Formats: sequence, structure tokens, C-alpha cells
Amino acid sequence: MTNPALHSKPWYREPWPWFLISLPATAVFAGLATAWLAFSSADGLVVGDYYKAGLAINQTLARDDAARAMALRATLQRTGDILALTLAGRLPAYPDRIVLTLAHPTRQGLDQTLVLSHAGGGHYRAAMPAMAAGKWHAHLTDAAVSWRLSGVLHTPFSQPVSLTTDPESTVQQ
Repeated sequence: MTNPALHSKPWYREPWPWFLISLPATAVFAGLATAWLAFSSADGLVVGDYYKAGLAINQTLARDDAARAMALRATLQRTGDILALTLAGRLPAYPDRIVLTLAHPTRQGLDQTLVLSHAGGGHYRAAMPAMAAGKWHAHLTDAAVSWRLSGVLHTPFSQPVSLTTDPESTVQQ
């Protein structure tokens, strides 16, 4: 008869101890990776001077009220590599240039500012920039920043988008 103790393998040659060790080791590795991500990436959504940002809200609301008083509305449309904008309302005169800010909701580094040139009547044009797929917030102002229109667009940008004084009511048509 043979002795079973002579034929057993050492513990480190068995698969079960390594499996049991791998579970907490995986948790430790995941925790270290999470800590590294938390410390190496900045949180772009937090405003450092929240009091000043709160005071600026009143200025933004005044610009919305000015656009509402002039009954302004705009429609954005992509035609190939050209971004066309049609502005309508009770403006005393159409500005030579207007500024369109395209803000990504979560990635501040992707935000873009476009200057659209007057093309006659209420029509404006600019080169269409490359944009990542997803949701974008659009803010349209004149060069003097006296009024503001807002809206939401989704890329790939293929259908017209309306910009109004109430960004919650805008729908991509």
C-alpha cells in the first residue's frame, strides 16, 4: 500500500489556493486603478469660485430676457462642411458676426467657439468643425453679448436645430 502523503503536491502547485488568492488581489488592483484615475484626472464640472458663478447667472438671465423681448429665434443646419444659421426676430440691424459656442456636457476640452459671418438677410455661415458624437449645448450671442439663444443638438448633426430663449423647449427637428 502506498502512502497518500507521499503523492500529494505542494500547496503552490494546486489551482485552488491561487484562485482564492486571485480574488482579493483583483480587488486590490481595481482599487489602486480607481485611486489612480481619481487623482490623475481633473473634475471639470466643479466651479472653483461658485459665488462669482452664481452672480453671473443674473447677467445670463438678462441676456435671455433681451432675446425674448426681440422675439429672436435661430435655426442651425449643416450643409456639407458648412454650418448655416438663419436668425429671425425684431433686430434693429443684423450684426456682422455672431458667436456660436458648442459646449460638450461632460468634456470641457471638446468645447468649441465659432464666429459666423453675415451672408445677407438673416443668414450666417461658418466652417463646420469636427465634433465628437453625442449631445452638445449650443449658445448663440452677438459680438457685444447683449442677447443669447440656447439649444441642444445631437451629433452626427444631420437635422436642423432650433435655438430659442428657453433651452428646455428646443427640440432637434
